[in-house]
Amino acid sequence: MAMSSREFDLVVYGATGFVGRQAVAHLTAHAPRDLRWAVAGRDATRLAALGAPVPALVADATAPGELAALAGRTRVVVSFAGPFALYGDLLVEACIAAGTHYCDISGDLARIRRLIDRHDAAARAAHVRIVPFAGLCSLPADLAVHLLDRKLDGGLTLAKAILDPGNGTFSGGTVASMIDAVDSGDEEGERDPMLLGPPRSPDPVERDPRGLRYDRDLRAWVAASPTGLSDTRAVRLSATLSGRPGLRFQEYLAFPGPLGVARTVTTRLLLAVMHAAVRRRPTRALLTRLTPPGAGPSAHQVENGRLRLRVWGSDASGRTAEVSLLAPGDPGSRVSAIGACECALLLATRDAGPHGLITPSVAFGEELAVRLRTAGFTIA
Repeated sequence: MAMSSREFDLVVYGATGFVGRQAVAHLTAHAPRDLRWAVAGRDATRLAALGAPVPALVADATAPGELAALAGRTRVVVSFAGPFALYGDLLVEACIAAGTHYCDISGDLARIRRLIDRHDAAARAAHVRIVPFAGLCSLPADLAVHLLDRKLDGGLTLAKAILDPGNGTFSGGTVASMIDAVDSGDEEGERDPMLLGPPRSPDPVERDPRGLRYDRDLRAWVAASPTGLSDTRAVRLSATLSGRPGLRFQEYLAFPGPLGVARTVTTRLLLAVMHAAVRRRPTRALLTRLTPPGAGPSAHQVENGRLRLRVWGSDASGRTAEVSLLAPGDPGSRVSAIGACECALLLATRDAGPHGLITPSVAFGEELAVRLRTAGFTIA
């Protein structure tokens, strides 16, 4: 079916999950009045309970026929139904077959590597854009590095980022994805710094950081970032797709102020405990009970959280520049919901651009920054 004759411009799949519900709220408040959109998921009762002012479509993520019918009715699907390694790939296949654009908040690196290998060529041939990394992992870093490159007139060769996730917390979907990555063996493969390219050995800057150290360029004590694996691989994929395979990038965790070092160390210790817990059955069972799928931070945490990202970079001549990004709301849920919705709206309204499996910065460039500023992000 031709795009122009589709019933919907945009369908939100996984709308009843924790992040999906926030995406529905964002679109209800901010979508263009003439946007034809719908919510979708596998449970009609839960979809009805959303109270969304749009049609509700039922499709099971494990039923290819239902997903094909869903994809054929819309121009764009944005998915929040994780773990994406379990519940995302059949929907991607259905979208490519239907000629439907797709984005999601997945930062699951091994899964994205498989999508590239299996479906990139078909998506290009079908003139379809498949855009993962549209949430916290890894839209902010990917976009900020792109904007930094523009500040340096396309000559960026080295970039480093500091992430301050505020008081961000884990949702049930994030915990489920972490457990699946361990069980499937994906976690081990994701430690390859060049998993998504370019095909070369990593520079010392690109090796995943360990411990605590002082970085002179960033003028801060830094440690490994909780989103660093996803963000660095996403930025390297963008650089490869954009013909800049020599760009070196690393991301760190750091908090400002006199207590910044203590907060950085404490956060790293908590993250280490979390990762250890998902590897052991008794503790992972406890984690799942505490944060089951569909659960997330409190309303107060969602509203009062925030994400800060500062990216410093230089070109071959030594000229330097910086980009800062401040996003309102809990990073893992509110920021992810807004980012993915704005990507989906661009897919629904903007036909120009490269096809295949691509990153947010490659798909949308500065136009995405314009939309995010309108949605409340501060980007300078």
